[in-house]
Amino acid sequence: MSSHSRPQEAHLPPAGDQAIGVGVAETAEEERYFLASSWTLMRRRFLKHKLAVAGTVILLLIYVTAAFAGFFALVDTHERNTDYEFLPPTRVRFFHDGGLQRPFVYGLRQEVDQETLAKTYVIDRTQVYPIRFFVQGHEYRFIGLFPSQLHLMGVDEPGAFFPLGTDRLGRDMYSRVLQGARVSLSIGLVGVAISFALGCLLGGASGFFGGAVDMIVQRIIEFLQSLPSIPLWMALAAAVPTEWPVLRTYFMITLILSIVGWTELARVVRGKILQLRVEDFVMAASIAGAKEFTIIIRHLLPGFMSYLIVHMTLAIPYMILGETTLSFLGIGLRPPVISWGVMLQQAQNIRTVALNEWLLIPALFVVFTVLCFNVVGDGLRDVADPYATRHM
Repeated sequence: MSSHSRPQEAHLPPAGDQAIGVGVAETAEEERYFLASSWTLMRRRFLKHKLAVAGTVILLLIYVTAAFAGFFALVDTHERNTDYEFLPPTRVRFFHDGGLQRPFVYGLRQEVDQETLAKTYVIDRTQVYPIRFFVQGHEYRFIGLFPSQLHLMGVDEPGAFFPLGTDRLGRDMYSRVLQGARVSLSIGLVGVAISFALGCLLGGASGFFGGAVDMIVQRIIEFLQSLPSIPLWMALAAAVPTEWPVLRTYFMITLILSIVGWTELARVVRGKILQLRVEDFVMAASIAGAKEFTIIIRHLLPGFMSYLIVHMTLAIPYMILGETTLSFLGIGLRPPVISWGVMLQQAQNIRTVALNEWLLIPALFVVFTVLCFNVVGDGLRDVADPYATRHM
């Protein structure tokens, strides 16, 4: 063997040292795993749940779009256009005269059938309107604070660009769906926040104090759970005066949806508190002078916070469905408020839906959003116990 190869061989560790190094690395990895906090383990396992991660990304995009609905909207949500009533969704095109073009739409010409008197729209291929980005349009308040006229996209007049079509008054369905997402999605968050607070506080007090407090809270829960939810919601929503301002009606509907939503969570919280209240750390906190509600909020509830997060994630879609149902029946939010349920009111007529099927598009957004929430909730439920399975 040449002298040039000997120094290279001198740097190679013996086979035994390699095995020891691998063993030390595995031991260090296991140590980091078992010393990691429960939140760290939940985050790691959740990121491996591809379906739940995809659902989370989609929900974030939906909420961001709803928050900046004015920027993404094409026209004013209340603007009526009698020239385009019940207009089908506008098709975006990329080819004109056999060549590739920037995204554009053709012009439309309205015609009336002389026999049925029905309005039809004929494509005029001689008129081409390119879709422009970051254009000036109607004024709105950016995130509800700053006046702005900047919009993501639009076409020059007299072009018509309605990606999701128009309703019976010629209003843009696309812009109204974005605006309706604000109301429907925010009701889900606010309603769950109220029911979450009621469930944790009343359920925690019921399990921690026991006695008369436990008996009163449990009897209230049993009474509310014995009532059918939909008729109860309908009765309470029908009692809301029609002359109330929009904001007051919004919060009243939110409270109505939260009335029954807290009972199931309160039952679970009570059972968890009964298990944990005899632990040593609870006694230590009590001896240290901590007040009862401080012990419940700072020491007991964090002990099963993973379950509470899963419950909140799965409860939001039920709130959204509740608002959509009440508004669809005409006893929830009412025009001029825009929500997905309010938009679906015009889809109650079977003949209208059969001729103008795009009026059901808000229902697709409801289904898709609820599905994403359920997927994320299932993913959180799978990772709620990080020590149950080492590898996911």
